[in-house]
Amino acid sequence: MGFWTRTKLDRRSMKSHWGAMRDMDRNERKSHDIEDLSQKYKQPKNIEQYGIEQVPEAERTVRWYDIFFMVINFLMNPGMILIGGMAVASGLSFWAAIASVVLGIAVAFVAYLIMATIGVDYGVSGAVATRMVYGVRGSKYTVSLFRAATGIYWFSIQTIVGAAAIAVVINKLFQAEVSIVAVSLIFAIFQIVVATFGYNWLKFLSRIALPIKLIGLIAICYMFMTHDDPNYAIPKVFGYEGTVGWGWGVFIVSLNSLTAIWLSMTTDAADFCRYSRTRVDMWIGTMAAACIGTFTSAFVGAYSAAATLGKVPNGLEGAATIASSGFALFMILLVVVLDNWTINVLNIYTSSLSVVNMVPKLGRFWATLLVSVIGVGLSIFPSMLNKLQDTMTVSGIFYAPLAAVVITDYVFVKKGVLLVDQLFEENGIYRYSNGWNIPALTWTIIGFVVYQYTPPEYFQSIVCIVLTGFGYYFHQKLNGQVQKQREMLAKMSA
Repeated sequence: MGFWTRTKLDRRSMKSHWGAMRDMDRNERKSHDIEDLSQKYKQPKNIEQYGIEQVPEAERTVRWYDIFFMVINFLMNPGMILIGGMAVASGLSFWAAIASVVLGIAVAFVAYLIMATIGVDYGVSGAVATRMVYGVRGSKYTVSLFRAATGIYWFSIQTIVGAAAIAVVINKLFQAEVSIVAVSLIFAIFQIVVATFGYNWLKFLSRIALPIKLIGLIAICYMFMTHDDPNYAIPKVFGYEGTVGWGWGVFIVSLNSLTAIWLSMTTDAADFCRYSRTRVDMWIGTMAAACIGTFTSAFVGAYSAAATLGKVPNGLEGAATIASSGFALFMILLVVVLDNWTINVLNIYTSSLSVVNMVPKLGRFWATLLVSVIGVGLSIFPSMLNKLQDTMTVSGIFYAPLAAVVITDYVFVKKGVLLVDQLFEENGIYRYSNGWNIPALTWTIIGFVVYQYTPPEYFQSIVCIVLTGFGYYFHQKLNGQVQKQREMLAKMSA
């Protein structure tokens, strides 16, 4: 029975008496009540307690609509709006820019969905799950380290982009100049508060924010479309051809940039879905959010850029510039605040789970505070926006081969079988060579090289994923590891 058809019931039915005894021991170990974990990590009692721990099955009750709310809020954010505008500013036509963004996300979400099933089926975070691929230590000091750094960077970028738009709105509302740095700091503190409370607060914030954000974004689009400048007219914008139109070179670079960025979400997928009730809930919620959220963000950014002939790719800033009433400015301010709040709470949340995977003794609460302090420190440097394109390139170099190795190992080598107990055993089957899976690390490094030397016009992310995945699989097959690992997993889960 393969990865795609195996259900949680199938997994349970495969277990023998020996396996059941291990499960009882695992459940006893993992079913610490809130007070136990609060005391263990010295965390406040009224927050989410689970860090590296497996979420008990009884608490996996989240339905598709909450996943939809969280993911769509993640995708409807200032950074994504800016990226849609940058695609137009790079020379693409209005529709080519939107297509490149949406297709880029679609490609990356294949990897996302596969990893999300681990959260649904096993209730563990993505950072902890990568121990099965890279080894207990390899996961901590390579994957989690880089993912934490990436999340912190995106936290600061989103804060800066949002703060810039807020500064423009405040200036127009009150004719007062405000410092982007000061706004960034105040803004960041509000985001941190929700992240420290954890998953249930994420759900609550997402439910409240989405309808308000949708109303605000519709109002922004209406403002664009009814502006008296003829360049903002719908036919003019929809017909905007840019400097290269659908030019393949620029289109594929834009598409690849989006794929590269969202491949960094591969390890986060399980984080969002470890409280999910079923795979179906995860699939419906995630895919609906991906389609609607990506298109909406790209549309707003591309419209602003096309209407200004590529000069204002930040759609929220563009809307603030042309707003003529206090109510319109207030709506823009509300959208900016909620956009940044929802995306950055998730950035901090997932980064903290990577940090706690590296240093389990911290606990989720303290890991969140540590990540927050670093992120706030970086958000006082607006010049970081100048490094955005370079960061997207680095994301591709690292996350494309990582996604290739993780997916190949889980789906094709291990056939979708994971033993949760062993993820927490220093000397278990995921120890490999002193805690490191050398072939996985080797092929990830080879993937870096493949990505670097693949010409941009050949879709670097896909070429890297395919070549790295095939290389890793056949390397493991030739040295006998595919058969060996399958037999060992079958024996221990039988």
